[in-house]
Parts: sequence; structure tokens; C-alpha cells
Amino acid sequence: MKMSDLRLPEGVVDRSGSTANDVALALADAVAGVLEARLREAPRASLVVSGGSTPLPFFQALSGKALDWSRVDVLLADERWVTEDSDASNTRLVRENLLQNNAASARFLSLKQPGATPAAGLERVRAELADLGLPIDVLILGMGNDGHTASLFPDAPELEAAMDPQCQDIVAATTPASQPQKRITLTWPPLRDARFTALHLKGEDKLHTLEKALSDPDQVLEMPIRAFLKPGLQVFWSP
Repeated sequence: MKMSDLRLPEGVVDRSGSTANDVALALADAVAGVLEARLREAPRASLVVSGGSTPLPFFQALSGKALDWSRVDVLLADERWVTEDSDASNTRLVRENLLQNNAASARFLSLKQPGATPAAGLERVRAELADLGLPIDVLILGMGNDGHTASLFPDAPELEAAMDPQCQDIVAATTPASQPQKRITLTWPPLRDARFTALHLKGEDKLHTLEKALSDPDQVLEMPIRAFLKPGLQVFWSP
């Protein structure tokens, strides 16, 4: 199966490539271009990324881009509520792979704050993000094979509130039954309003998930990624 086998909605751009490295480099070029343009017209720019193994070559390529990184705010779209030394920590992943080289001078806003649970740490997370400029300038999403993105999981009891178009909270605690860790995530409104959004995928299994998501686009609570399959989205996929 190839991306060209899918019928993407009008305005959704296919940026697929033949290798994961090619796609990572193309995504890094695109993101650097958007951030550079934004920094020419604003005092700061924001970059929201996702964790996992797929973005590692993208992080490494982006970290070497010649930007005024001291004016860039970097944060995760979501995080597991684990300590930073845990192998499950996306904060650790970002620090070790993105906040290196030129990007070492970026300001990192951590979703993992003190507190026994995400709910207990929620106020500290809000305080951490208090001066984050909105809308987000660049958003890089991933997608699970259940159709989740960020920590907007179909089986999270908090999903409906976090996906509410009128949600006033920038972050939400989520406790999906399918996951071993509790989570903290940006809610749909700030994610929805990002100026540039890319969906970064790898593997044929992701195409099958995307095909399923496209088959019934209105049922967003069943597959939250459906909420982002709108004009302006750029899909960076590799086999």
C-alpha cells in the first residue's frame, strides 16, 4: 500500500517519500522554513512536537538548522507522567535528540511537572505554559494504530472534554485504559489552531489506520486523528 492509494481530503497535502531519512530531512526543511519566516515577523516562534521513535531522524536534522533558536519555544504535544530518567519519557527523548547542536538554545516548556499524577500537576503545567504564544506556529503530530494523536486516546474518559471545540483549557490529564501510564496532553483547540500542521508517519500499518480514519471522518471520538484531517494538513509518510 502507498500513500497514493488513499483518497486524501481536498487541501490535505501528500509529502511522502521513499525512505524515512528522506522524509525526516524534508520535514526538517519545511519546519525550519516556517520557523524562520515566523521569526522575521514575531519576537518568538513555537514548535510543538510528538514523541516516539519515528521523529528521531527529524529531530536530529532539525537540531542543526541555522535558526535563532533562543527565540523558539519547544514543547511536546503530550507526555507520559513518568520521571525524566525513564525510558518512556518523551521529555528525555526531546532533550537528547532535538535540543542539541544549534537547537540547544531553544526554550523548552515541559509538560512534566511535580505531582504524583497528571491531575495533581495540572496547575503547574498551566503555569509553565502561561506565556506560550498562541496560536502555535508549528505542530508535528504522530498517530497510533487506534487513531489517537497526542494523548487524545479513544478510550480516555477525559477525551470528550479535551476534544470539545469550546474547551478553555490548554492542557488536560488523560487516563486511557489501554496505556500503562497516565498522560498529560494539549487539548484539541490549541492543536486545531496551529498555523502549520504536519502528520509524521512511518510504515504501511499507518496507511491502513489512515485509510480507516478517512472512511468515516465525522466520528472523531472513535479516532481523534480524524479531527486533524482537514485542509492545510501536510502528511509526511515513509515506508
